[in-house]
Amino acid sequence: MDHPRSHRARRPFAALSLTLTLAGAAGCRHPAVETGPTLPLHRVVVYRNGVGYFERAGHVDASEVRFRVQQSEVGDFLATLAVMESGGSTVRSAAFPMPEERAADAPPAPEQRRTVRVALDGRDHDLTVGYTVETPIWRPTYRLVFDGEHPQVQAWGIVQNLSGEDWTDVHLSLVSGSPVSFRNELATPVVPQRPLVTDRGAVIDAVPVGDTTLAQTENQPAEERGPTTTAAPSPSMPMAGAEADVLQAQQGPYRARAATRIAAPARPAAAGSMGGYYGHAGQPPPAPPPSYQPPPTSTPRNVAALAALAVQGGSTRYDLPQTVTIPDRSATMVMLTSRDVPGEQMYLYAPDPGVADSGSHPFHVARFENRTGGTLERGPIAIFERGAFLGQGMMEALPDAATTTVPFALERGVAVESSQTSATEGARLVRIVRDTLTIERYSVSRTTYRARNGIDHAVRLAVRQNLYGGALFEPPAGTDTSNGNALVPLALPARGRAEVVVTVRTPFTVGISLSDDQARDAIVAFLRDGHPPDAAATTLRNALDLRQQIADLSMQRDTQATRRDELQRSAEETRGNLLAIQRNPTAADLRAQLTARLARAATDIDQAIRRVVELETQIGERRVRLVEALRDFEFDVNTPAPASTAPAAAH
Repeated sequence: MDHPRSHRARRPFAALSLTLTLAGAAGCRHPAVETGPTLPLHRVVVYRNGVGYFERAGHVDASEVRFRVQQSEVGDFLATLAVMESGGSTVRSAAFPMPEERAADAPPAPEQRRTVRVALDGRDHDLTVGYTVETPIWRPTYRLVFDGEHPQVQAWGIVQNLSGEDWTDVHLSLVSGSPVSFRNELATPVVPQRPLVTDRGAVIDAVPVGDTTLAQTENQPAEERGPTTTAAPSPSMPMAGAEADVLQAQQGPYRARAATRIAAPARPAAAGSMGGYYGHAGQPPPAPPPSYQPPPTSTPRNVAALAALAVQGGSTRYDLPQTVTIPDRSATMVMLTSRDVPGEQMYLYAPDPGVADSGSHPFHVARFENRTGGTLERGPIAIFERGAFLGQGMMEALPDAATTTVPFALERGVAVESSQTSATEGARLVRIVRDTLTIERYSVSRTTYRARNGIDHAVRLAVRQNLYGGALFEPPAGTDTSNGNALVPLALPARGRAEVVVTVRTPFTVGISLSDDQARDAIVAFLRDGHPPDAAATTLRNALDLRQQIADLSMQRDTQATRRDELQRSAEETRGNLLAIQRNPTAADLRAQLTARLARAATDIDQAIRRVVELETQIGERRVRLVEALRDFEFDVNTPAPASTAPAAAH
C-alpha cells in the first residue's frame, strides 16, 4: 500500500502565490486570485533534506496580502513565514480558515487550497517575504576529466521544480548537508483533554438513627430532644485581589510576547526556527486591552541572511552567480564548480563479492584530492580521458582536502594472488598486582600479495588491506590508512612481477602468574626498555631474583625426587630377587651381593629423601619472601609515576 505522502510527491507542491488585493491584473500559471498579480519570486535555496527556501520581494500598495497555500503545506508555511519591509512597518495579524468537515470516506480534493490573509499596518510597502515548504532534494553528479597535467573535477547539481509555478530569473542556491527540519501542523486545531469535575451536590447516603432519652423525674415534663445542626455558609468564590494581580501579571507578558512574535521575522525551518506567532494550538492569540501598546521590534532587512543561517556548521552552499529559469514540472542541471585537482589513474586490488574476477584482478581507479573548497556530496562520477569515456563510479561524501579512490573498471591485464599466515607474538607488560601480571600480546596476520603485470608499461597498484581493528606493523612507504583499511602501494614494471608483505597486529591482553615464563620475559623487557621508577625497578628485580631462586631450587628438588623414585624402584626389584633365591642353597654368594646392594640403596634413598625435604623447605621460604615483597605492590605501566617515585636527578 502506498504511503499517503507518496501521492503528494507525485503532484506539484503548493504554488505559494502572493497576491495583492488592490493591484492591477497579471498572473502566473496558477493565480491565487483572478484579478491580482503575484509578488515576484526572487530567490530559491534548495536543501538536501526535502525542503526549499523561497524568497519573494516587491512593492505592495495594499493593506492586506493573501497567500494561497495547499492545506497540507499551511503548517510549514506558517512556521517559517517571515514578512519584512524596508519602511520598518510590521505585520498586524495573520489568519487562515479551518478545513471543512468531511465525511470519513471522502478524500480531500487534490488541489484544495486555503487563503492566508496577512494584514499590514498601512498600504505602501517594500515587502520581502521568506518561507520554506517541501521541495525535491537537489542531487549532485560529477565528471573527472584527465586531459592535462592535472585532472579536472566538475560538479553539477540537478534541480527539480514541482512547485506549481515557473522559477523565472531566480537566484538559485544549493546547500549540501541536511539541516534540521520537520513538518509542522500549526493549522490543525488541538483541544487538550481536560479532567471532568462534576458537582453532585451534598447527598446523605444513609438515614441516621436517633436516640431517645427518658425523663429522670416525675415533675419534669418529658421534652422531645433532637440533634442540633448548624449549616455551614456557602461562600462565593470571587477572585481575591492578590490572585487577580497574579493572573494579570501572567497574562501581560504572554500578550506582549504574542504581539512581538507576530511582528518578528522567522528563520527557515531548515535552521530549526519557527516563524511569526499565529496563535496557540491553531487559535489566534488573545486580543490586548485598548490601552496596550506593543513594544518596538527590530527586524532584519535582508531575508537572505535568514537562509544563510541554515548552512552554517560545516555544510557547503553553492550560490549561482547568474539567475536561472526552471519551468514548472521540469529538471535543470547547473554547473556548480570546475577545478583542477591533484590526481592520477592507478589500479586497486580490493576483492568485491559482487564483482566477478575481482579476487584475481584489480580495479582501474581514479584517485584525486578535493580542492574545491567545499564538501562534495555523495553521487555518481563519470571518468573521461582525452575525449573518451573510461567508466563510471560512485563517490562517497568527500570533505575539502580529503582524497578519494573511485573504481570505474576491472583491469584483466594485471593479476594478483595472496596468501596469509597467522601467529601470536609479543609479551608487553601492562600491569602488576602482587604476583599477577597483565600482559599485552599480538595476534599477527601476515599477508603476501604477488602481482603480475601483463601490460607493456609500468603501472602503480594499491592493495586494500582490512585492518580488522588492528594496525599495520612497519608499513611500506606511501601507505595510507582510513576507515579501517590500508592502501598499500606496489610498483609493477612492464610485463614484470612484484610482491609485498603486509603485517597487521591486533593487540589483546591476558592475565598470567609470575611463575609463567612469559611473565619473566615481559618484566625483563620492561626493566630494559620501560625506564621504570627506581623503587619499582628494585622491587621487580628482587622478585625476579626470588623467582629464579625458586625455579632453580624446584629443578633441584625435581631431580632429587626423580633419583629417589628410581632408587626405590631398584630397591624393590632387588628385594624381589632376594625372595626368589631365598631357599636356593647354591646361591649364597648371590644373596650376599643383592643384600649389600639393597643396603646401599636404602642409604641413598634416605639421602635423597632428606635432600628433597631440604629443598622443599628452601622453596617454601623463597615463596614467602616473594609474597611479602609483592604484598602491597601494584604498578600500571600506562599510568605516569608520581613525582615521589621518579628517579632522583644526579647531583
